[in-house]
Order: sequence, then structure tokens, then C-alpha cells
Amino acid sequence: MGNICRSPMAERLLVADALALGASSDLLYVHGAGTGGWHVGEPMDPQAAKQVLARGGDVTDFRARKLLAEHVDASDLVLTATGEQVDFIRELRPDAAARTFVFGEFGRLLREVDLAALPPAGRDADGVHARGVALVEAVDRARADRAPLPEDDLDDPWGRPDAYFSRVADEVHAVTRPLSAALFHHPAKSR
Repeated sequence: MGNICRSPMAERLLVADALALGASSDLLYVHGAGTGGWHVGEPMDPQAAKQVLARGGDVTDFRARKLLAEHVDASDLVLTATGEQVDFIRELRPDAAARTFVFGEFGRLLREVDLAALPPAGRDADGVHARGVALVEAVDRARADRAPLPEDDLDDPWGRPDAYFSRVADEVHAVTRPLSAALFHHPAKSR
């Protein structure tokens, strides 16, 4: 919503997970934004930054921004914190519906995908892109037009104690790790 807690944790942890698998930073374009503009230009919430750093991520140069249509257009996968935010994306860009998921929904459905059926990952941008697009299409097929579950939402930790931020960061990491592993074809680490 404000792009200072959940989305920056997801953005920075996905990058950290990919780098930990040996991917170079130029193979992914990961960016976040909030559906509201309350915190535009502000740094990541200090508690969120603490969670990112504790999990090996980088918080350097983060600034919150408001979601614009061009951010959705530049994305092969759009992950939201809540089902309500999926609805916001679909209203903003109806053509993005097949590549827009609630965070937990994507993680849950990813477990149903046969990763061996995807194009090989490779270590170049074209190979990663082809595998990523195929992965998103496979997760969308696994969704089969079913609505996300209430438990797919990530709770908003803003203003809560560290333990709350830690739990939400764990939920984020439970998706970014297998997503990175699936994208860069590390089958033993994707489940």
C-alpha cells in the first residue's frame, strides 16, 4: 500500500535469493510500488529494513513510490500483498490479470508446477526471461481461474512490533526462495 514494508521486503529478498543462487544482478528487474502514495520518496520502514538485512538483502538507495500503469507494463510477474491489491491492478491494467497474483497465492501454486517442463534456465537474460514467462504461465494455469484464499494475503506489519515484521518477512521469504530457485533452475532448493 505505502511501499515501505511488505513490498520492499519482497523486492530486496527476491534479489538477495537470486544472487545467493549465483545469478547476476543484471538478469532480473525487480521493482516495487505502493497502491497508495502516502510515503513516496521515503526510505524503507526501519523494521522492514532490519528484516531484509537479517536475511542477506540490501536496503541501499530504496525510496518508496506509487504504482503507475507503466510499472505493471514493465513486469512479467506482478505480486501483491493482498487480494484487494490484485483487484486494483486488474482495474489499472486488465491485460495483466494472468500475471498478477497475491504473494501467498503465487507461492502456494508454484508448488504445483512441474519445473522440469519449463524451458531451461540458462545464465543469460533471454534464457531467464523465457523460463520466467513460462513459469508465470504455468502458475496461472494452476490457478485455473480460482480466487486467492484469504490466507494468501500478507498482513500489513506497519506500526507493529519486530516479531510481527519477522513473521511477515518469513512469509515473504517462503515465496522468494522457491521463486528464485524455480527461475534459476535449482530443483533441490525449489520445494
